[in-house]
Amino acid sequence: MKILSPRRTALIALLVAVCGGAYYGYAWLERGGADAKPAAKAAKPGKPATPVLVARASARDVPVIINTIGTMQARATVSIRSRVDGQILETAFTEGALINKGEPLFRIDPRPFEAKLREAQANLARDQAALDKAKTDFERYKSLSGKGFTSQQKYEEARAAMNGLTATIRADQASVDLAKLDLEFTTIRAPITGRTGSVLVNAGNLIKANDQQPLVVINETDPILASFSVPERHLVEIKQRLNGGALPVAATIPDSNREPIRGQIVFINNAVDTQTGTVQLKAAFDNPDGLLTPGQFIRVVIEMSSIRSAVVVPERSLQNGQKGSYIFTVSDEMTAIPVPVTPGPTVDGFTVVGDALKVGDIVVTDGQLRLFKGAKVSFKEKDAAPGKPKDDKPKDGKDKMKAPAKPDAPAESGPKTSNMAPAAVTASSDDTGSASHRDAPAKTVQ
Repeated sequence: MKILSPRRTALIALLVAVCGGAYYGYAWLERGGADAKPAAKAAKPGKPATPVLVARASARDVPVIINTIGTMQARATVSIRSRVDGQILETAFTEGALINKGEPLFRIDPRPFEAKLREAQANLARDQAALDKAKTDFERYKSLSGKGFTSQQKYEEARAAMNGLTATIRADQASVDLAKLDLEFTTIRAPITGRTGSVLVNAGNLIKANDQQPLVVINETDPILASFSVPERHLVEIKQRLNGGALPVAATIPDSNREPIRGQIVFINNAVDTQTGTVQLKAAFDNPDGLLTPGQFIRVVIEMSSIRSAVVVPERSLQNGQKGSYIFTVSDEMTAIPVPVTPGPTVDGFTVVGDALKVGDIVVTDGQLRLFKGAKVSFKEKDAAPGKPKDDKPKDGKDKMKAPAKPDAPAESGPKTSNMAPAAVTASSDDTGSASHRDAPAKTVQ
């Protein structure tokens, strides 16, 4: 048997010792690892709560208001054209002026028409003289024929001549009337009261009767109409309101500080546009100062009936998702809960949410992007915890002086305020849930 050297024996012993230590160390870690993991996990700090701004759902009467864009239209539009041929001698109005019905607009050279009138009158006088002679001959032949002194043929010829000249007289009289009418048409008068546009044919030009090019266009703008469309879902209620009386509307001019102009619905189209799902309406507005102009865009507001005691939330609390609109509410455990809602009308920054929420529910108005279902939330520094006003007393039990939130609202004691639930939970950190904040939730919404 070969005897190992002392050096090699020491190396083998050292290797065995290292392997054994590694084995026992691994076993120890296996036994201690299972117990250490829960401890480490428990020691790991939790995710901090997400700070948010909140408000309370409230109840109020909300008027149903339809907002839309409309276009002004003239109540009547007339394109002025000449009814006779001739040369324009004078333009008797100022461009853009307000004119009354019957006022002269243009004057055409009347001399050719005066000559035609005189000619027609002369023909009438000539034929009238011939008729007088024919009547005399007829009476004479009628008398002679009755006594047998002339033939029946002569009598009938005299009667035919008289009747023919009588018809000629009527034709001559029509020619005279037509000549007078043409002469009257040489002065073109305004057919309606309205505002004139630009003169399209100036004095000195030759014009033709019923030419395609108008001389000027007149728009009747007092009263003036506004044409606009509303969704068909409002059609039944609009008709009911009109059957019960007038339906008022208000029009405002964009980028203008003027007061809204009041008017009334005067027309509902007889069909709904199937492509857009809207129906055309028209409203009439008094326009004595000419402020409204045809073709002008306006904002139209129709105030329908009000929704009584509707549950409303700040408009910015609404979120849009793949399944529709929703709102994050805060539970008693300070966790976020998404609630699906169907938004209704929005007035003054508050949106009706129907029966999805109850009055007093806490909704998140800011910080929704970091929330999910069950996420822990905390109120930001300027939000007061609902139903948990800050304790203003120090630990030693001595009262601490605190400035009131408003000069006329004295600070209330801790026990009294703790029993009162504030209406708006977005009050500042100095508030103690006083009644003034509950009565004015709109002022405290952040």
